Amino acid sequence: MREQGTAEQEPHARARVPEQAGPPVPRRHSVRGQVLAALRHALVGGELTPGEVYSAPGLAERYGVSATPVREAMQQLACEGAVEVVPNRGFRVAECSSRDLAELAEVRAMLEVPAVVRLARALPPERFEGLRPLAEAGVTAAARGDRVGYAEADHAFHDALMSLTGNRRLTEVTGDLLRRSQWPPADRPRRRTADLLADASEHTALLDALVAQEYAVAERITREHVSVARHPH
Repeated sequence: MREQGTAEQEPHARARVPEQAGPPVPRRHSVRGQVLAALRHALVGGELTPGEVYSAPGLAERYGVSATPVREAMQQLACEGAVEVVPNRGFRVAECSSRDLAELAEVRAMLEVPAVVRLARALPPERFEGLRPLAEAGVTAAARGDRVGYAEADHAFHDALMSLTGNRRLTEVTGDLLRRSQWPPADRPRRRTADLLADASEHTALLDALVAQEYAVAERITREHVSVARHPH
């Protein structure tokens, strides 16, 4: 297992985190948020390898920032289950297995399927049309084979859909479960463009069913969409 301790050990080109302009937010918090986003992208894109250990100074050198926001971002990722803390060394990228994905999918189905059914019966069709641009953004990213872009579009769509329930805790929990399910598993091949497109098309199909008030169809699509069988990696 290789430890990534310095910039020289890193196999990837250094990418600076852009400066955030404008709002009067403390700079450290601003940089931490940008580093967190960059690390999430690296995880989804496979730039950070499952099982490998990365040091905060080494990652800080790669992104052109100090080690403090990197440590803070990695601690957040540890809370999300994406990495594990290795004392005196850094952070090991978690090795997600097929069983992990199956368990995540089961919990997601328990939460998201009844939530979608409740929304379908409670809201007028036009409320769901507002999610159409998010679904289209996912299709566009999937068509490019952009795994990172699709992961963000996927999260944005589900976050917006669950937000319609008005339940902040539900939205937070389902969002966290989706993040965890997006980390590439170590025991399965990476997703192909065709897989991404199939996944993205289900967002569109779900909206069509919700707008048409086809409750049974919306329930079936949601169940299949969150099922691990529909998420080949």
